[in-house]
Amino acid sequence: MAPSKIASQTTKVITMPKSLNESLASGSPPGSGASSVKEPIARQAPAGDVRPGTTYAHQDQLQKLPIPDLEKTCRNYLDAVRPLQTHREHSETKAAVREFLKMDGPELQERLKKYASSKSSYIEQFWYDSYLNYDNPVVLNLNPFFLLEDDPTPARNNQVTRAASLVVSSLSFVRALRKEELPPDKFRGTPLCMYQYPRIFSTARIPTENGCVMQSDPGARHIVVMCHSQFYWFDVFDDNSDIIMTERDVAQNLQAIVDDAATTPIQEAAKSAVGVLSTENRRVWASLREVLTRDGMDSNNTECLRIVDTALFVLCLDSTSPKSGAELSMNMLCGTNVVEKGVQIGTCTNRWYDKLQIIVCKNGSAGINFEHTGVDGHTVLRMASDVYTDTILRFARTINGNAPSLWASTSPDPSKRDPASFGDVCTTPHRLEWTMVPELSLALRFAETRLADLIQQNEFEVLEFEHYGKNFITSTGFSPDAFVQMAFQAAYYGLYGRVESTYEPAMTKIFLHGRTEAIRTVSTESVDFVRKFCENAPAAEKLEALKKACRKHTATTKECAKGLGQDRHLYALFCVWQRGLDEESQYTDGSLNGMSSDGYGSSPVEGSYEHSPLNQGRSRSFSDTSSISGSTRDQGQKPPQNIPSIFSDPGWDKINNTILSTSNCGNPSLRLFGFGPTSGDGFGIGYIIKGDSISISVSSKHRQTKRFVDTLQSYLLEVRHMLRQTQRRAAASPIRTRARENEEQPIVDSTHPALMTARTKSRSGRAVETVPRQPVRVKDGDESTSTTSREESDGEGGMLGGYGYFDSGSVKHLLNNEVHRKPAEKAASRRAVGRKLRLAEY
Repeated sequence: MAPSKIASQTTKVITMPKSLNESLASGSPPGSGASSVKEPIARQAPAGDVRPGTTYAHQDQLQKLPIPDLEKTCRNYLDAVRPLQTHREHSETKAAVREFLKMDGPELQERLKKYASSKSSYIEQFWYDSYLNYDNPVVLNLNPFFLLEDDPTPARNNQVTRAASLVVSSLSFVRALRKEELPPDKFRGTPLCMYQYPRIFSTARIPTENGCVMQSDPGARHIVVMCHSQFYWFDVFDDNSDIIMTERDVAQNLQAIVDDAATTPIQEAAKSAVGVLSTENRRVWASLREVLTRDGMDSNNTECLRIVDTALFVLCLDSTSPKSGAELSMNMLCGTNVVEKGVQIGTCTNRWYDKLQIIVCKNGSAGINFEHTGVDGHTVLRMASDVYTDTILRFARTINGNAPSLWASTSPDPSKRDPASFGDVCTTPHRLEWTMVPELSLALRFAETRLADLIQQNEFEVLEFEHYGKNFITSTGFSPDAFVQMAFQAAYYGLYGRVESTYEPAMTKIFLHGRTEAIRTVSTESVDFVRKFCENAPAAEKLEALKKACRKHTATTKECAKGLGQDRHLYALFCVWQRGLDEESQYTDGSLNGMSSDGYGSSPVEGSYEHSPLNQGRSRSFSDTSSISGSTRDQGQKPPQNIPSIFSDPGWDKINNTILSTSNCGNPSLRLFGFGPTSGDGFGIGYIIKGDSISISVSSKHRQTKRFVDTLQSYLLEVRHMLRQTQRRAAASPIRTRARENEEQPIVDSTHPALMTARTKSRSGRAVETVPRQPVRVKDGDESTSTTSREESDGEGGMLGGYGYFDSGSVKHLLNNEVHRKPAEKAASRRAVGRKLRLAEY
């Protein structure tokens, strides 16, 4: 079927994927797209399904996220902020909280409850707005990345075959999701909310002058491929969401795309690298989209945007082969910045950050970069894990046809179908050719230089710690996550001698539309531990302090997972006050700011591709909201008047200025996971705790990132040494067995002297002591290549880079001693300082 031409340059698909208007009008399955406001309806799986249950089978059973008790929230808040403050600062914060409980708090709590009575979640709308009103570029600020492990089948470890394999497995996941055959998530037998999953695919973040909106096309059938910053697309689904291409067909298309992109001169590719515009400030990007679409809905550029925005996902084929973990992390998070002869040839322009991106390097290394507004890491992790697993199982089925499958049903074999059954599709790849007007060309140039600046402002380091992992940590009685969190605290304190606000998300998907709650890692117990660890104290005391800190962190995590933390509740109360929600206007309205109650855009205006813009702007957020930092919209807003005392107190800003933004997300399918720093003087730390290793990706704006990673490694090795040291001491007594106890009994049988003689002979000589001696051999890169001895020091100097025990606790102790010295002693010592000069010398 010959494609027709639109505009003057771009080849238009004969049958475009359905527009949003058409998709909504066609009555797509409820809940199958993010633009649908209705809750997904569970349908019975077909009789032929091999697995019981459907994707949304438990949705009706999920409870709503509870609104915590106000006084309990305030107590939790005081506990969280106390370790970050001086005594005087904390006294002022306590006074502000008391005033809040007496004045504004109870009224805001009642208004929040009334508002939440008609919502699936009391925090959901406020949460979405905190993301969608974010002005700064999403690259390095909002979008996280996953780095997949290499494919275990060697034949797939090149770009085209690996990419084709990931595409087919991703399509199988989408198909299972659309047919509601994807088994629901569970945590220790408890069902989790599946509401986020339709937001992974065919969803785009669209900037407008008053904020971003999310739009989704539930009937999307095509993917977009980027190579050398050029855009291509082809259909992969029929109208029934069955896959219409084999893995070999996909590979053939991808090879054709790679070959075609290679023919484009570098200078020409740079001039049409429209993807770089998605890295701009959101207001700037909104104005540039208006330039792209100003010639009407049928214009060339509008059609190109429609194809990209409605694609299932974007596949990025990179021309580089990063080798180190840091290089791979950088490439997956923000791309590379390489300029030759004034032209950007790095992979940073081979991206579209407003959508899910699957990135495959020249050497077959693959990862995922995803738009974070509608989905959390746990949700995308399930997708990535299933996709990775499916690539392995499909290979296994080529060996044994009876190998298992992840999917309840599969698409009919495309190679055996009648081509007419595919319907009106186009499987031949088409290249998008944008109409580059002068304004766009200039904007593209400036966007690229600003992106290069942004990349240069950040640095990345990776610690793939292979000495131990979850197995060793649990064997010593610690929670793996709490253990690693305390490592971050000790490493930071060991470098800087202070503690800072730390954030870790706790999943709350056991509730309807649940997202996350903020775990505030810094506690009184954690501060006691890091100070004790950096002092010249016995190992047993340090480990006891570590146990107390870990127990506290674990308890806090459990409370947050139940929705009983303080951050989301307080932020919701702040939003209720800030927006002036009242019965007359907002409580009776099903949406806020022109948004649907789930945070996604409402139905588009008839004849318009864009969603209706937001009705009003937002003043800046006073909450971390999953460690988001940067500007939010404040246009048209007056400065806050009579702000409640708890939010005007400096403690609120201190706890929400996250210095250590951390997240634990991963499993054996991932090699690394990470994100950018959330503040100018902070670190972004993504980590994966595996059975026998710990993978940590750290980013910062050039704040001695490598030194922090080195300190972290030294701590992990040192704490292992202390644990083994105390274990050896505990096991220092001789081993007693039942036979040995009998052997040591006195011989009293005088009637059998021969037996006594035999027994006496058997005991002749010196008994060899059986104390278990377990020399600890360390791997390459450990602090020592020899067997560690019991006489070794605890090694604080190694963690602190040789600076000894200098910390705030020790300094305070010295200062206290100084205060109690007699005045005469102080005066005498002051006069004795230095060499006395004779006046005659002058």
